Amino acid sequence: MKHRACDATLVGSGNPLVAVINFIRKTLVIAELEVRKLKHDPTELISRAVQPALWLLVFGEVFGNIRGNAATLSGGSRIIDYKDFIAPGILAQSVLFIAIFYGIAIIWERDLGIIHKFLVSPTPRTAIVLGKALSAGVRALSQVVIIYLLALLIGVHICWNPLAILGVIAVALLGAALFSTFSLVIACIVKTRERFMGIGQIMTMPLFFASNAIYPIALMPRWLQIVARANPLTYQVDALRRLMLVGGTSNFGLVADFAVLLAVTGVLIVLGGSLYPKVVI
Repeated sequence: MKHRACDATLVGSGNPLVAVINFIRKTLVIAELEVRKLKHDPTELISRAVQPALWLLVFGEVFGNIRGNAATLSGGSRIIDYKDFIAPGILAQSVLFIAIFYGIAIIWERDLGIIHKFLVSPTPRTAIVLGKALSAGVRALSQVVIIYLLALLIGVHICWNPLAILGVIAVALLGAALFSTFSLVIACIVKTRERFMGIGQIMTMPLFFASNAIYPIALMPRWLQIVARANPLTYQVDALRRLMLVGGTSNFGLVADFAVLLAVTGVLIVLGGSLYPKVVI
């Protein structure tokens, strides 16, 4: 009888461990449902390869041949080839472009009535948001493969250390989760596809150009340096440069990069969870 009482206590809703396990399980179910959509439209992954290919093969090659266009890391302590410099930035850009329009799916789900089914389920709203963020991260993994192949093709000095590659994957997952959740928050606020697409277009390019993706922060005017340091994409690029390149360095340090990305993602997930029910209003 004592054992049964203990079992009943363990599975009770008040048990913190069980609550955490249930939260993780429901989050993974939502993520699996979202990833399953790729089976119905795998061409999306192929079409997403066009833009990074253009940036790396055209922009990177052309600007890399301009005299004096060497990019400097760590305040000028080491000069590297521009193709090496831009490759991590293009990977971050690809992840951004995939994730920033992810919120439009929320509006489609509302119009189709799918959101109503989620809202009447016992699944926590933050688990729904986190599950969708994880699925965006899975989609971003395809960009890691594409960028690595393109970088190898044009002679970028890639670091093939397994731990470094795992770090790149972690940064890509985290960046996709951050910007997809940001996209979801926007979708919950604007509520229409037309407004969302307009705001998404407005936000994408400033996030990209106000970062260190294609030029060092040291070359920016003072006001843009302040904006870049407040831009989470800057920290994603900084971590990718440290992990992706042979002898790569970081301006802020990997600990700071991951801390910023995790903190911003956490805040956005909580905010998205609070706004998610209001998307149907």
